[in-house]
Amino acid sequence: MTVRLTVRRTDWLQHVHGTAGAYGPGVVPVVKGNGYGFGRPLLHDLARDLSGDVCVGSIHELVDVPAILSPVVLTPALRPPADTWPVLTVGHVDHVRALAGWNGRVMVKVASSMRRYGVGPDDLPRLLDTVAAAGLTCTGCALHLPLAGDDDARLAEIEAWLPYLPNEAALWVSHLAPVAWASLRERHPGRDLRIRIGTALWHGLPRGTFLHLSAEVLDVRPIRAGERAGYRLTPAPHDGTLVIVGAGSAHGIAPLEHDEPARRSPFHFAHRRLTLLEPPHMHSSLVIADDSAEVPTVGGRVDVQHPLVHTLVDEVEWV
Repeated sequence: MTVRLTVRRTDWLQHVHGTAGAYGPGVVPVVKGNGYGFGRPLLHDLARDLSGDVCVGSIHELVDVPAILSPVVLTPALRPPADTWPVLTVGHVDHVRALAGWNGRVMVKVASSMRRYGVGPDDLPRLLDTVAAAGLTCTGCALHLPLAGDDDARLAEIEAWLPYLPNEAALWVSHLAPVAWASLRERHPGRDLRIRIGTALWHGLPRGTFLHLSAEVLDVRPIRAGERAGYRLTPAPHDGTLVIVGAGSAHGIAPLEHDEPARRSPFHFAHRRLTLLEPPHMHSSLVIADDSAEVPTVGGRVDVQHPLVHTLVDEVEWV
């Protein structure tokens, strides 16, 4: 069984460099989690060409960051790393206290409308004083903006914060389109501004056609409506061919979120959604193909519609 991410190399690289170029100065690549489906080491190699900095998810993801890069850890660490190489995020005085005895650099996270970790305007002076008293060096402030809303709303959040930030502090933001990012830089030419980019850089928004996710077909057999199959011995909802796909929860594959049960299957073949009989299990999923059209065959492949940030692929195929 194989879950495969197929990448049209030339088109993908053109997209990555084109996206970074559209943003211009201040771009910082984000390489976290499963490496957006590619694996983190591969993206680190590209990040090195795009910027001297890279954003990672947690201190546990520092293990494969090349020494030539300067990593910023986005999630607060409640215990310090072994050295002072990375920049750590703090958004509360307790985050600073958790780093007692460590004397590295920190990024101060300020609160956005997402209401995740981050200090509010009234508490920012105290947090900055706590950072200084702990012997830590503040490299700047970060504002993580929501996906909901539009760029006008996100720019308004940034503008509302700027009067509270030290003039010399760099500001790192997120989730702005290139035009909005250029507008922000034009409005504040004297401010050190950086923008972190992940999904838009590596996948495109929406995901580019240069990426294709698929899975191998392990077995096929006829099934009639009402016949039972799977761990839960679920009755088949219609006649067809039972297809055993080599992709499951071990790959992160799960039913899609949708109000209509019939549209929760992530598996497609010949431009038709295959009926998901039961939730995917470790290394396989059971789906039913309607026999009114072409059906998959053993050793063939079916398309997988699934977020790459939630998918652990077995291989990346470059074409």
